[in-house]
Amino acid sequence: MRVLILTASYGSGHNAAAQSLAAVFAAAGASVTVVDHFRDLVHPAFERVSRRLYAWVLRRAPAAWGLAYNVGDRLASDSRWAFGVPCLGASRLGRLLDTLTPDAVVTVHATPAVALSTLAREGRRIPPHTTVVTDFVAHSQWIAPGVDRYCVAAPEVKHEFVARGIAPDRVVVTGVPVRAGFETPVDQLGARRALGLSPNLPLVLAMAGAQGSFGRLLDVTHALTDLRAPVQALVVTGHDAELADRIRRLTAGSAISVFGFVDDVRPLMAAADLLVSKAGGMTLAEAMAAELPILTYASLPGQERRNERFASRAGIALVARRRRELGQTLERALSEPKLLDRLRGEMRRVRRPDASRHIASLVLERALA
Repeated sequence: MRVLILTASYGSGHNAAAQSLAAVFAAAGASVTVVDHFRDLVHPAFERVSRRLYAWVLRRAPAAWGLAYNVGDRLASDSRWAFGVPCLGASRLGRLLDTLTPDAVVTVHATPAVALSTLAREGRRIPPHTTVVTDFVAHSQWIAPGVDRYCVAAPEVKHEFVARGIAPDRVVVTGVPVRAGFETPVDQLGARRALGLSPNLPLVLAMAGAQGSFGRLLDVTHALTDLRAPVQALVVTGHDAELADRIRRLTAGSAISVFGFVDDVRPLMAAADLLVSKAGGMTLAEAMAAELPILTYASLPGQERRNERFASRAGIALVARRRRELGQTLERALSEPKLLDRLRGEMRRVRRPDASRHIASLVLERALA
């Protein structure tokens, strides 16, 4: 059984989902190949330049990204106004399919899903194709002709896809793939001891994905240091070493610890009482799996704002948009245990820590049928 997983390195969530799925497929005895669509099928230079441009826009002009995201949602994925993006990498993808002859293809990013559809329109035979949506929203660029199955995060997302014309039996609510470690409960006290933290003080975990500078973590740090009640905190700055140094200087002598990039956030989430983060799809999925209440802050326009809307409507997150709101909401969350208990209760209702195994079983079952 051969499975091809197509991903892309824009944000860390797509690759994290791909690796989580690859591990489950491999454990089931499948031969798995993970391919970065832009790096391996378009060109490495294109991948580097476009990823840097993406990061620059998110950092310097996030409103422009939000506008582009909303405009893209008004276009069909194969629209002529997409300026050839649906065809990017399609010819090399066709050759890859000929070489690997996979029994199933899984896409965790919209562009390779559309490229597969382009090949199908050209008359190419495409193996059963499952696309895994890594955000908590439907967006037209995920909707490509020829996709056999959509795996989505929640019933609300399924309703959106169905409303946009996808047959209900082609949309399965599986959750977003997270690593196997999230399937097993982790003792909070043990996690705190392992990290050298107090078992008695409230613990806030603050992070903003792999690139910490996207998430206004300095604002979060100031809000933490201004809290009236004693608190301890972990601030994860990702690959941004300069930001980590600034926060370390700001918090010297306090109960706030600073981490750089952390490959496995499961122990940190297990130890924490509250997560402060922007609303990336993988971050939400992991927090839900860990039953860790969320306070979203500094979510970027586009998919993160829509993820934030989902989380607040589902009752699993508090939301702060401005710095003053952040401090007030932090105070409220940490002084009202029943509020955090209520968020955890809603998370138990919607969490799907076994999403990777569910998706893999669907794919294998379809390919072997």
